[in-house]
Amino acid sequence: MNGPDSIESTATAFADRAGKRGNGRLRLALRAAALAFVAAAALFAGGFGWFANHVSHLATPENPEKADAIIVLTGGISRLDAALNLLETGKGKRLLISGVHPSATRRQLQIATGGDKALFSCCIDIDHAALDTIGNAEESAKWVESHAYGTVILVTNNYHMPRSLLEMGRLLGNARLEPYPVVNSNLENGGWLTKPEALRVLFTEYNKYLLALARGIVPVRPTADGIALATASAR
Repeated sequence: MNGPDSIESTATAFADRAGKRGNGRLRLALRAAALAFVAAAALFAGGFGWFANHVSHLATPENPEKADAIIVLTGGISRLDAALNLLETGKGKRLLISGVHPSATRRQLQIATGGDKALFSCCIDIDHAALDTIGNAEESAKWVESHAYGTVILVTNNYHMPRSLLEMGRLLGNARLEPYPVVNSNLENGGWLTKPEALRVLFTEYNKYLLALARGIVPVRPTADGIALATASAR
């Protein structure tokens, strides 16, 4: 072919080759994206398995070492009972109950827990300001610093302990945390796999733990208006 027909045929051939190259790049990009998604999903699932296994093997210490003070994060009567028992047996000089509902009074807490009235009057402080684990850490850090405590027993449920230690460790400065996990149900030997409620709690807490880890890289925190940069930097 000569003339315009030849030019048109050549242009068509170039267009076809360019289209094939474009389609090839698109297929490669989609394949790479699929592989990245599969890898991320596998990493997420593997991380959850590690987290669940770690939490399920946390045990309540039978005879913990004495500390300067005790902090308990609200979220269940079993936590409060454990913390009060530690205080009563002299494992700490003073107790902070962090995250108490603003409407709950000292007297109501004392009655609900069956704690000693004199003990509540002399050796227990109540934090009404904290609304979440980040708030627990912030208010606890103020309390620890004001009393110059060096060692603190931290009481919370086993599933909540990893995130609590992470948030607390960022703000408590040189104070040493001694974990005291409260175990409400036996999850060892993969028991969490057969308990839907335990699986749900662990999965939810795992996602919160990942967000807490992310805050260490890009420090953000939830606010009433959405997400804002955190005022406290990670240590």
